[in-house]
Amino acid sequence: MSSAPLAALCPTYPIRTKRLLLRPLGVGDVDALYAYRSRADVCRYVPFEPMTRELIEERLETQWANSDLTDEGQALTLGLEVAETGALIGDVILFWHSRIHAGGEIGYVLHPEAGGHGYATEAAQAVLRLGFEDLGLHRIIARLDERNTASAAVARRLGMRQEARLVHNEFFKGEWSTELDFAMLSTEWAAAAR
Repeated sequence: MSSAPLAALCPTYPIRTKRLLLRPLGVGDVDALYAYRSRADVCRYVPFEPMTRELIEERLETQWANSDLTDEGQALTLGLEVAETGALIGDVILFWHSRIHAGGEIGYVLHPEAGGHGYATEAAQAVLRLGFEDLGLHRIIARLDERNTASAAVARRLGMRQEARLVHNEFFKGEWSTELDFAMLSTEWAAAAR
């Protein structure tokens, strides 16, 4: 990958994978988002509490309204829709952290009923492609709570390298948590894509 300046990311939607359509979230997604983002078990290891319908509606109008990444400090959140059924089963996010360091981060949240089918891995792989091939990022990380073994398994299936285990580094939701940091470089992405 080159060290050329990063370009804005303006994807054509939906982004198709083998079984999913990744697309911007909209007002029609409130019920589906509420079905998993309101659950304590889903929110246990992620940096948000169970969400109300009102908060989801607010996010749809603000943070989740962006369908492009035009500069550092922004995030792109896309819904995971099962192509065969049209069901929204989760969402994935790409953060653009730094223009000068060409750094980003991914995250993913899935309805538990959709777990165990490889959907999170499939969606996250598509977002890594966006980050590396379309936006031109040099490095993408994933940070997660060590107890979130399903999320760690996704990062490993993606080919991300575990770089750190930060013991009790953050007081998170009333207790000390140990963070696992995974990463992938654009050169590693390109080598795996061959």
